[in-house]
Amino acid sequence: MPRNLSKAEPPRTGSAKALASKPKASGSELILRSVSAIVLIGIAMGVTALGTWYFLVLVSLGVALMSIEWGIMAAPNAAGRMAIAVAIAALAGLFVAYLQHPWLAILILLFGALCAGLFAYRLKSTWLDAAYGVLYIGWPALVLLWLRNTNNGLYWVIFVFGIAWSADIAAFLVGKLVGGPKLWRRYSPNKTWSGFAGGMIAGMMAAGTLSDMTHLFKHDTSASFVGLLTALSTMAGDLWESALKRRFGVKDAGSLIPGHGGLLDRVDGLMFAVVTVGVIRLLVLLGTEI
Repeated sequence: MPRNLSKAEPPRTGSAKALASKPKASGSELILRSVSAIVLIGIAMGVTALGTWYFLVLVSLGVALMSIEWGIMAAPNAAGRMAIAVAIAALAGLFVAYLQHPWLAILILLFGALCAGLFAYRLKSTWLDAAYGVLYIGWPALVLLWLRNTNNGLYWVIFVFGIAWSADIAAFLVGKLVGGPKLWRRYSPNKTWSGFAGGMIAGMMAAGTLSDMTHLFKHDTSASFVGLLTALSTMAGDLWESALKRRFGVKDAGSLIPGHGGLLDRVDGLMFAVVTVGVIRLLVLLGTEI
């Protein structure tokens, strides 16, 4: 992870105390979040079902938007150039992955991260932030596109989407309704252990339901275990993004999505969940019986 979180910089917009005391969402804000989530889910599911080329366009657009948000967070004085460097590197690997050359795509992504870091160094920005941004955004995008290109790819993408969304929504709602002890007060003061438990249970339930519909797994217990791991990854991704934002001193990664902030704010858990399901999919392809 770029820089040391234990030496977090002061927030650029308001104090750390102000960020920690962010007001709870009102009823109108909850409605706005719900409507935004429904629209995004509908778009994602519709485009995913259309085919791999349309899916490539969707993921590429997401990579470009997240690169812009990363540039603004990581290098506010050179946001545009940082965003371009991160986007070009991540998209280069993504397009090669679409041509079904996964190992070459990984090498290009790593080389792109190195080039972005050197470019940021020339800009007198933190080179590690640029290199990390390429991998943070590009790696889940590559895995997601690879999942869609595999056999039963549509079902695998629906599987990861369904678990990540279920875990994320349940964690938010249960945390708001139940409250209780904080999960990680230092970096994410609004998240609770009750929300974490709700997200994990929802992820397992979603995995069981989707497994019955798609028949991706031979055993119900396997589906539940995969759901548990994927939901845990979703929670971890959400916390990781919160820590990154606290380190960069921002409340939200952007303002693109009403009620959610930026795209990075909305898909942070999904990015980690995709990688987890990608590993599981690879194990299945290698002959592991799940």
